[in-house]
Amino acid sequence: MVCGMSSSNAFKPPVKNGVGPSTVGIPANTSQLAIDFLTQKFSAIAREIWLQRFDAGEILNAAGRVMAPQDSLLLESHLHYYRSIRNEPELPFKACVIFQDDYLVVADKPHFMPVTPSGRYVQQSLLVQLKQQLNLPELSPVHRIDRETAGLVVFSVRAQDRNAYQELFRLRQVEKTYEAIAGAPETSNLNPQFPLVHRSLMAQDTQFFRMQEITPNASQFPIEFNSETWIDCVERITTQEFAMQAVETKEMPWARYLLKPVTGQRHQLRVHMNALGLPLLGDQFYPLVRLGAQESDNFKNPLQLLAKSILFKDPISGFTRSFTSSLSLKVLA
Repeated sequence: MVCGMSSSNAFKPPVKNGVGPSTVGIPANTSQLAIDFLTQKFSAIAREIWLQRFDAGEILNAAGRVMAPQDSLLLESHLHYYRSIRNEPELPFKACVIFQDDYLVVADKPHFMPVTPSGRYVQQSLLVQLKQQLNLPELSPVHRIDRETAGLVVFSVRAQDRNAYQELFRLRQVEKTYEAIAGAPETSNLNPQFPLVHRSLMAQDTQFFRMQEITPNASQFPIEFNSETWIDCVERITTQEFAMQAVETKEMPWARYLLKPVTGQRHQLRVHMNALGLPLLGDQFYPLVRLGAQESDNFKNPLQLLAKSILFKDPISGFTRSFTSSLSLKVLA
């Protein structure tokens, strides 16, 4: 919230085509024009794109007035703008809503679809699609899963309930179970014995889009670990089962795993399995980066990771909520 404005009186920009506004603060006493400020602030977006957004009336000031490119920002506190992607690629699949009431929406997200607008996807993101499909402008995710991961995502319908649901995840009062496919335990040089609990200290890798495990150093890190996952190997999968699969697989035994994260670090399950010497089938980031940022996704080779079930006590209704994904990891074509 901008200083000097009450939450009750502040202008709230509407949702357009399922996309909520983004907001950027303006430094005090700036003498810049609106177009110059935005092109400098967001240098990755071409000036022509910003001009198109101005022409479409998609740049607003704090009071909701449509801004022009040459408007001075001297008396402005912040700007609202709407994200859009020119020639946004279309994903060849759609999400499925498996539950909806006055408080929650639960959807099965396909592989490759981002939960919220990011990167090359805005209209194709799960949130934007559901806002349009269900006509719920206040819809908001209460947790996230990776774009590459498929499975359950829970949304809050009403803005006033959002924090209560998000607090469940912050306080670790949600039981989540994932399913994954990776090499059988004996393919790892570490000889892991299942079930097990894997704990580690995770931090951002030198490649910003990856995470890594680091050795705790008391002088730098006050904690020994910030990530924890329970993991079990529940089923062996023979190489014959992959015979008709579209992806390439090595001649090695594979297995199905259940994973229950206690914490929620980015890429936690992928990093933990890789640390055990069992990188997930179809993982393009671990142990090695196999797909560049500008390369197209290979829809025939998804990451074999699925958010399979979720269980929690609803803070609004008091009921126990339990949901199971209708999706499954497809080891056969």
